[in-house]
Amino acid sequence: MSNLKGKSAIITGASKGIGKAIAMRLAQEGINLVLAARNQSTLDEAIRDIRAKSNAKVIGIPTDVSRLDDLQKLVTVALREFKAIDILINNAGVSSQYPFEKQPMEDIEKLAHTNYLGYVRLIRLVIPYMIERKSGAIINMVSGSTLCDPIPKTFLTYSSLKVGLRAFLKGLFWEMRDHGIKVTSILPGVVDTELTDHLENITKEQKERLMSPQSVVDMVMFALSVPQNACPLELAVINQQTPWTKPVIDYEQKQAK
Repeated sequence: MSNLKGKSAIITGASKGIGKAIAMRLAQEGINLVLAARNQSTLDEAIRDIRAKSNAKVIGIPTDVSRLDDLQKLVTVALREFKAIDILINNAGVSSQYPFEKQPMEDIEKLAHTNYLGYVRLIRLVIPYMIERKSGAIINMVSGSTLCDPIPKTFLTYSSLKVGLRAFLKGLFWEMRDHGIKVTSILPGVVDTELTDHLENITKEQKERLMSPQSVVDMVMFALSVPQNACPLELAVINQQTPWTKPVIDYEQKQAK
């Protein structure tokens, strides 16, 4: 999919952080954008910023990816506005970091419905239209924590769902390749976003370990730029100084947010 101008993309979690950075770059490539996020005001701000720096067509749809009806509306509006969905970037996600015995039950439900079902359902809704056109790219933010065995302490629910998502996407790759559809998982380390900005006790050394969202954007662009007969199945971009023995952000720091 090296010629990107005029293509259409859905990006979830698109109003800030990694999602917004991806949207800005795709807009500069001339890709029409359907941005999805829960908050209308942050969506509007992202759209203003993108329009100020590109001529791409961009719309925003308030979307809670844990709700099936919201996802159905998102796909319906995208097709109505742009007639096709060439690219799907599943980026929306929530985090909940606790020792498992302290993790709220409602957080477990939220993680499952957002970080796993949100991806699977939206892919299921989009894929029939990509199969019809024999073309498409599905790029998914998974997690660098899935590279750890065992998965990091205090991230058991979050990371185990990401492990399941990673397995699903590997299988999807094999099912979709004969339809001309590419499926790529991106496994990022900890990125410098709003989450880390809110931490009160994070040290300068720990802050320096965090990657810029641009590192993830570069992986997305690589996945979209390779020849049609090639597909990066997984791309891991990890902090150069990540300590594998414990999370970059520990549980005590998370509580200071």
